[in-house]
Amino acid sequence: MRRFLDTLYTVSGALAAFFLMMIGVSILLQIAGRLLNITFDATEISGFCMAASTFLGLAYTLRAGAHIRVNLLISRFGPRGRRLVEIWCCALGGLALAFFSVNAWMMVYDSMVYGDTSPGLMAVPFWIPQIGMALGGTILAVALFDELAEVLGGKTPEFLDAEAQAIGEELTYSEAEMVSRS
Repeated sequence: MRRFLDTLYTVSGALAAFFLMMIGVSILLQIAGRLLNITFDATEISGFCMAASTFLGLAYTLRAGAHIRVNLLISRFGPRGRRLVEIWCCALGGLALAFFSVNAWMMVYDSMVYGDTSPGLMAVPFWIPQIGMALGGTILAVALFDELAEVLGGKTPEFLDAEAQAIGEELTYSEAEMVSRS
């Protein structure tokens, strides 16, 4: 299961990078189109790619410890207090993202049923770009529940370990043991 989840987060991050690259491609196509007197709406496509890139990259950045976290309050607690705060944050975040994801998938379904299209030059069915948002939110909910299971199992959260490594501090075994014992 661990390998599957890590692969899911990696694929999600790769898709986010792909859509980020597609923003550049669409802008280059618009520039080339202007030179050749061909109309191409890069603004709308770039916006769709940005939304997909943002949401699909959330789970990957969580696992990499790259989300911005406010450690000012958390650092004041001892190992037991930090663990309780991490449990609370992962549970509340996971529930909020699960709620968001269910509603995002319902929006995708409604857009398909009603045939909603974008108002720009290219009438793109809205369900296509909405899938990136719904899928990214769902994967982030899975990642938060994954982290919750890790913390409840007495392990150090992946994002906490990655965060320590990012600032040049290794989480020592004794610190990890303190976190897992509390």
